[in-house]
Amino acid sequence: MTPIYSAALSGLQCTLVEVETDIAPGLPRLTIVGLPDMAVQESRERIRAAIKNSGLLFPRTRVTVNLAPADIKKEGPSYDVPIAASILYTAGLIQDTAGILAKTILMGELALDGTLRSVSGVLSMVLKARELGFCRIFLPPQNAAEAALVDGIEVLACPNLLTLVEFLNGNLTIIPFEPPPTSESITFGEQIDFSHIRGQTMIKRALEIAATGSHNLLMNGPPGAGKTILARAVPSILPPLSKKEALEVTALWSVGGFLASSGGLIWQRPFRHPHHSASAASLIGGGANPRPGEISLAHRGVLFLDEFPEFSRQVLEQLRQPLEDGTVTIARAAGTVEYPAKFMLVAAQNPCPCGYSTDPYHPCICSPGQVLHYQKKISGPIMDRLDIVIEIQPVPVEELAGEKAEESSETVRQRVEDGRARQRLRFQNTTLQANAEMKSADLRRFCLPSDAALSLLKAATAKFHLSARAYYRLLKLARSIADLAASETMEATHLAEAIQYRTKFNE
Repeated sequence: MTPIYSAALSGLQCTLVEVETDIAPGLPRLTIVGLPDMAVQESRERIRAAIKNSGLLFPRTRVTVNLAPADIKKEGPSYDVPIAASILYTAGLIQDTAGILAKTILMGELALDGTLRSVSGVLSMVLKARELGFCRIFLPPQNAAEAALVDGIEVLACPNLLTLVEFLNGNLTIIPFEPPPTSESITFGEQIDFSHIRGQTMIKRALEIAATGSHNLLMNGPPGAGKTILARAVPSILPPLSKKEALEVTALWSVGGFLASSGGLIWQRPFRHPHHSASAASLIGGGANPRPGEISLAHRGVLFLDEFPEFSRQVLEQLRQPLEDGTVTIARAAGTVEYPAKFMLVAAQNPCPCGYSTDPYHPCICSPGQVLHYQKKISGPIMDRLDIVIEIQPVPVEELAGEKAEESSETVRQRVEDGRARQRLRFQNTTLQANAEMKSADLRRFCLPSDAALSLLKAATAKFHLSARAYYRLLKLARSIADLAASETMEATHLAEAIQYRTKFNE
């Protein structure tokens, strides 16, 4: 009994699936075993109709299909094609005299007329197929461009089931898919340039530091001060994704079903801006069949949470693990799914319910109790995970109407890229990619402050009663400031600047 190969997807992790078919005497019936979900069970009627409408004969006897290994849940419609191929192969309608199926992965949903329809998560499956030594992959034409992003494996796009059968029987030739040389990458809209934002020099400096080390940042200020436009400008100063990062991000978007059929790699860092009414499942990920949430779609990019205190406290508290570990774990009765979530959090909030308690030009109508209650909506553990907390004030009219040229995003991005290059050199023998990802053991290795800087750090920790987490995050922040200054040593000046960004809410 020769198996047909496919793949099961759990998060971004793939497992090889062997599809076996047994045809035995008995009443006509198709049974699928091997822990299939409802979508796979429903495929029985699709497969039967697709085979018949392709002009092929479905066995008029008892057919049993096994999806191995049996302890892994099989979800989604991507098993339609391998199940149909396995039935036809066992029935003798596919000969495969060339032995093509032994080194081939099959996937795709079947329409009732035998047409192949697109499926999600193809990029992760193709990467796994290449890792396991498979030579080629059969899939729907809509997924071909996405699969072709992976080098070293032949991509064969089949429009329908009959084409697949004729190819395996040696009656037809399928030319391997070649992506166009000018395939467009996926972008997230037009970016806002720093030069279009008047004033706010200190805020721009804080954003530059945050972008250099991928640090989390909170802007606190009145309405109209420019918090939202500054946050939207952050992607313009971030370097493009590396090939490895682009594959990670594109695979995540593919698993979530958000990848366009054009199939280009995502080279631009993602920018996600969920509304404050977002549920925990939409922000963190989840559902009956778990899918990545906003924090995973922002992987290697920016997650912007505007009106930070307006988010449900229950939702915000679920950010604790992702902010600390860079992953999100979704537990279900059927198993646990893990998605990467290494994002740069940019949050913005008003200082009080009316928004004007720190505005020098508008009176605040909130009582001290209301202001305190509003600020307490963000818990201490969440605040502790923010590297930079900075006050923002409205830009004076003189600056708004002034003719002074503002620094462009390209100039700032070059400094950020230089800082990131120093980090890549420092972390070249590790899995780290940015200063914010360092753990305590890494800090002892890569963040050794000068004597003066260490004395300043001890004094600040004692004065502001900083937690151990805040202590370590100060070191990471100072390391990024030193990288921007092209300094291998963390001096007292670097640490002093880091302290002013960390201590606002500890006073």
